[in-house]
Amino acid sequence: MGRTRVLALVRALWKTKNHEMRSAGIALLERHRDLLEALLRASRSWAYVDWLCTRVVAPLVEREPSLTRVLRRWARDPDFWIRRSALLSLLPALRRGEGDFALFERLAVPMLDESEFFIRKAIGWVLRDVSRRRPSLTAAFVRRHAARLSGVTWREAAKYIPAADRAFVDAIRNRTGATRRRAAATR
Repeated sequence: MGRTRVLALVRALWKTKNHEMRSAGIALLERHRDLLEALLRASRSWAYVDWLCTRVVAPLVEREPSLTRVLRRWARDPDFWIRRSALLSLLPALRRGEGDFALFERLAVPMLDESEFFIRKAIGWVLRDVSRRRPSLTAAFVRRHAARLSGVTWREAAKYIPAADRAFVDAIRNRTGATRRRAAATR
């Protein structure tokens, strides 16, 4: 199939509400990577967003580092699925012990105060997977940002970091949590 026909087929599959049909469209995009942002915006589900990011967008970003400017734009997008996409598009390389952790941190830190579960989970997920091969990077991140980590981000990030770092961050989180609870009680 030529590119035009493949893209038409992907569009048709994506217009359905059927999970398997949409999934087949994503599989086709692994070979034909156009329309990605539009599909991410239409996904509205972690099942599609995560697959598109880790299997389609991430390899593109790894092959073409200039695409990180797209990820920086996505990280500021009003749509939380697009912001999640910016983070998860870095995951495969970071998971392998490669990738640009400094870029991940620049994208993730402004999102630390978000209340959206899927953003908090994505940050924690990346930190957890980084900690398997490069625990010092995750430990340093959580030490720097301990007071701002949500519960889900912290639980994911803490799974593989050294016990001393976990204890340090727990102490900060407990102190800031108590301060927040006292402030809320006086309102």
